[in-house]
Amino acid sequence: MVNHVAPESPSGISTDSLLDGIRRTRLVAIVRGNDGGAAARAALAAMEEGFQYVEIALTTPDALAAIREVRSAAPANCFVGAGTVLSQADVGNVAGAGGQFIVTPSLAPSISEAANAGIPVLAGALTPTEAYGAMERGATAVKLFPASIGGPGYLKAVRDPFPDIPFIAVGGVGLGEATGYWDAGAIAVGLGGPLFGNAASGGDLDGMRERARAFLSLAAEFDATAGNRP
Repeated sequence: MVNHVAPESPSGISTDSLLDGIRRTRLVAIVRGNDGGAAARAALAAMEEGFQYVEIALTTPDALAAIREVRSAAPANCFVGAGTVLSQADVGNVAGAGGQFIVTPSLAPSISEAANAGIPVLAGALTPTEAYGAMERGATAVKLFPASIGGPGYLKAVRDPFPDIPFIAVGGVGLGEATGYWDAGAIAVGLGGPLFGNAASGGDLDGMRERARAFLSLAAEFDATAGNRP
């Protein structure tokens, strides 16, 4: 694979820093709803509970305004990105709103556009060919999506020929599945519905906060017992 040297990041976080932080925390929150204001509140609530990396999907109404709101109010050492970023224009809009990283569902033109601008990219891929292609385009990490199609066993099989590609498992990952993906080599899991429920559409924030604490505890427990696993 080509080793890309990205320009200095304009987003306030470098590709290396984002990757190191996601490896350490093991969690990325994915906000997708039908209300931009509720999405911003849900994102900030997740950050208040301890999530450091939160993406707001551009399919959410007024997503750019939500990103601006979260960026301005985020706690220290917390970062907001945009999900479902597909086009070159999307990348410019996200950067203008203060988004600090982008996430794609597929091999989209946004990957190269963001990478060339020094904006970290979590690029969506499912097959080995797509994973390799994502890194060739300058991705910081590969979002294995939808991971639930093959589960942890599929992730392990895809990783075998690509041990140096950082994979984040996204899609159908709940409390009962996260540890399996970490054991299979995922540096992190992405959490949408299993974390937020209906909170990003104006629903239950208290329940979301409780689930956030459960995921954070699970990640901490996984790291604490790392030395006891084969």
